[in-house]
Amino acid sequence: MAMTLDIARDNPNAPSVTASRPDAAQPANDQAPAAVIAPVMSEDKPPLIGLSREELADAMASIGIPEKQRRMRASQLWHWLYVRGVSDFSLMTNIAKDLRTKLAEAFSIARPEIVSELISVDGTRKWLFRFPARGAGRPVEVETVYIPEEGRGTLCVSSQVGCTLTCTFCHTGTQRMVRNLTSEEILAQVLMARDRLGDFPDTNTPQGAIVPSEGRMVTNIVMMGMGEPLYNFENVKKALLIASDGDGLSLSKRRITLSTSGVVPEIARTGDEIGCMLAISLHAVRDDLRDVLVPINKKWAIKELLDACRAYPGLSNAKRITFEYVMLKGVNDSNQDALDLVRLLKGIPAKINLIPFNPWPGSEYECSDWDRIEEFADIVNRAGYASPIRTPRGRDIFAACGQLKSASERMRKKDRDAGTAA
Repeated sequence: MAMTLDIARDNPNAPSVTASRPDAAQPANDQAPAAVIAPVMSEDKPPLIGLSREELADAMASIGIPEKQRRMRASQLWHWLYVRGVSDFSLMTNIAKDLRTKLAEAFSIARPEIVSELISVDGTRKWLFRFPARGAGRPVEVETVYIPEEGRGTLCVSSQVGCTLTCTFCHTGTQRMVRNLTSEEILAQVLMARDRLGDFPDTNTPQGAIVPSEGRMVTNIVMMGMGEPLYNFENVKKALLIASDGDGLSLSKRRITLSTSGVVPEIARTGDEIGCMLAISLHAVRDDLRDVLVPINKKWAIKELLDACRAYPGLSNAKRITFEYVMLKGVNDSNQDALDLVRLLKGIPAKINLIPFNPWPGSEYECSDWDRIEEFADIVNRAGYASPIRTPRGRDIFAACGQLKSASERMRKKDRDAGTAA
């Protein structure tokens, strides 16, 4: 059974954390590091998180910082935000107190509100973060997932509130599209995860947490959460360039993977302008089936998608494209499907991730039998593709691939359904 941490805030500056543990096998003391206690995002002040260095310098100009000091002040802020991970100007000790006061009056570096934190029996963590409305009519929520493995910790980051793509096997696709996340909000998911895991200097990892045995807690980012990243290209690009900046969060671009359902016109730009690893949500080898599973295929069919993959900037055996393939019983899991998959990917430096389908309430699909998945994997492996079967993680807290959907949206749907039934 999963553990739930409910984050209750009496006021934005004094949150309290309470934990309930229905499973006695869970670690007994999982308190959050002190850095998580921070002001909560609002729309009152413009944010500094998510700005480029040049934009930070412009922000300094807007509060009267002399031109000769602007680049230096921008570098100081960059260090405090992304190396030290602070969320309170008062902690920036190498900046004069009067300037810290001026910064606090003019700008925000606050974190989103944590609505809930769920911890799976396998150590996977899922956060529900709440962001300001910013035109949506009311505050919005997204889910972010941390997956600890031996030697690495992967953070699955969302790019949109809801999704427009309506992929039929994906829970997020049942949630209406509300708005794009800003570069600040995309980066905030990374900063919050590092806060909660004690992954910044002078913070502690929660006792009993399942994390890599040494080094960073968050070693990899995958843009595989809620939304289609390439339908929010500019904000995603800005956030990932900051995440991969060597003087800040300093994540290698080889440890950042962007997953797309197939927004063909933006694929080349992803390679040219972001330079990260690419993953394709393929899931079918025939257009008629992919039209159903991944409806964006009606706009850009399999041939167009794979042509864009073959032309991906920097593609090589050392920089392969990952093709994601969810295993759906009796739908796309035959030996012929495996052979056709091998044929389609011929000539593309690639690896294939086979994903056992993760069920969610109301889904019409079933996961392929394990023997069927293994036989499918044998066929693609014999063809020379590394084809790991992605073991489901976090299923008990709906944190696995295709299961993300904001909890508040689930509750609103439940209320709507109950009203209809009445």
